[in-house]
Amino acid sequence: MSMIASDAPVRAFAPQLGGLYAIWLREVKRAIRDRGQLIGGVSRPLLWVLIMGIGLNPYFRGEIYGEVRFVVPYTYLQFIFPAVIVLNIMYTSVQSAVSTIWDREFGFLREILVSPLSRTTILLGKVLGGATVALFHGCLVLVLARFADVTLTPSGILTGLVWMFLLAFGLTSLGVVIANRVRSFEGFGVFSNAVILPLYFTSSSIFPLDPSLTSAQSKLVYPEWLVTLVEINPLTYAVDALRDAFIGFHQFDPRIGPIVLVVMAVGFFLIALRDFSRA
Repeated sequence: MSMIASDAPVRAFAPQLGGLYAIWLREVKRAIRDRGQLIGGVSRPLLWVLIMGIGLNPYFRGEIYGEVRFVVPYTYLQFIFPAVIVLNIMYTSVQSAVSTIWDREFGFLREILVSPLSRTTILLGKVLGGATVALFHGCLVLVLARFADVTLTPSGILTGLVWMFLLAFGLTSLGVVIANRVRSFEGFGVFSNAVILPLYFTSSSIFPLDPSLTSAQSKLVYPEWLVTLVEINPLTYAVDALRDAFIGFHQFDPRIGPIVLVVMAVGFFLIALRDFSRA
């Protein structure tokens, strides 16, 4: 009798685990079949690294008393490289949540909601599927590391992959939150871009705050509102964590980035779960 009782939780959990895997696999297969998404995942980093990186590299320095001085001790290609990884993950994560609208429109969501699977399991499967695809798209940028003159170490890659997954998980959850509030495909596209672009451009992704300056000094050099936006933007610390992992440079306390990434992943998932439970 005791053995039967001990097997009961396992038997109850097994269908949930199987359903989680099935939903995750469905999301991954859908992304694999979407050639447009794959083309975007390849062309986007090429555009930013080849055109933005090379084009702006000569301007990523200042000249003081005849001496060339870099704002940070890296070329612009090296500086922007981790930020391009974040950009690829952002677009893929948020756009993967379109499947939530698709499933709602065509009745699939209604079918799985009346299944024995818990809503937590359903949402976790969808978010993990989107995060897996986004992580893959982030890894596509790593192929350009040698071209950007970035030396990848095993420890750096391992640490970077952990931060990339947490970022992908959090942003996919954010995409689901947006999808639960915006009911149309067109509205989702407009609204998601209205979220992605401001978050990205105010995350110190394409321009550095001079690390030799204090926060007060930065507000004298840059517009105060811009420095404030950069400092309160959670994506700033995600970009900083990836820079620390891949090029060994950080503008902020290196302990802040991992904490922010964990809070983003858990916080956005809980908000998505609350909205999903009300659906």
